[in-house]
Amino acid sequence: MDGIGARNSSFDVNYSITWGNDHVLPLNQGREIQLSMDKFSGAGFGSKLSYGSGFFHLRIKLPDKDSAGVVTAFYLTSHLDNHDELDFEFLGNREGKPYTLQTNVFSNGQGNREQRTLLWFDPTADYHTYKILWNQHQIVFYVDNIPVRVFKNNTKIGVSYPTQAMQLEVSLWNGDSWATDGGQTKTNWSYAPFKANFEGFDIGGCSNNNNVENCYSENYWWNREKYWKLETTEQSAHEGVRNKYMTYDYCSDRPRFPVPPPECLQS
Repeated sequence: MDGIGARNSSFDVNYSITWGNDHVLPLNQGREIQLSMDKFSGAGFGSKLSYGSGFFHLRIKLPDKDSAGVVTAFYLTSHLDNHDELDFEFLGNREGKPYTLQTNVFSNGQGNREQRTLLWFDPTADYHTYKILWNQHQIVFYVDNIPVRVFKNNTKIGVSYPTQAMQLEVSLWNGDSWATDGGQTKTNWSYAPFKANFEGFDIGGCSNNNNVENCYSENYWWNREKYWKLETTEQSAHEGVRNKYMTYDYCSDRPRFPVPPPECLQS
């Protein structure tokens, strides 16, 4: 896809460390970053700017071996009380069991839109590209080039849609209170430090923080009509992943939502 997947930007051009400095290791002249987590700390980094639209990507190699309880996160967030947020969260597992990808969409402080999908490859063996398209028509989460989740702008039927400028954030942290088997499977610290590697630090986004509506211009390629909906081949791939690998969808959770949220009623 246009402009996606370049790997040659140095980390410190667009990002800075946000916490856990002594658990951050630059590699390959700053073109690769390794975060580590032990009993004492995890680590994180974030973009220097906030963005109002874009097609954001990061290449990630997740912690290997026994990673139960370990959460690797790549997300956009606005840092306000009634915040907007778009989440990739990779939930570790016992060795030999598959990673779960959890996505979520927050708008005006409202979340509870979790979907969970098993990854159909070993995300610890090599880098894979994880991408978020965000424009005024839709939000799409991609694993490599496969759309695993679509959230349409259906404000006309009462769906709250993200409109706040957001920063990119990355973190590696201990989520064993909930991440693996609902928190029943705990982190095995004998495998620490857990390590996640990242590359591809160029950012395709509109950084006009003062007026997000300026970021809806079709001068930005990700806002053009081509990106208003999935292409036919993308739609087919999306349905294939949902049918084969999705393990949880809040839209189908009747105990939580006896009446499905309005965004669940339209594709």
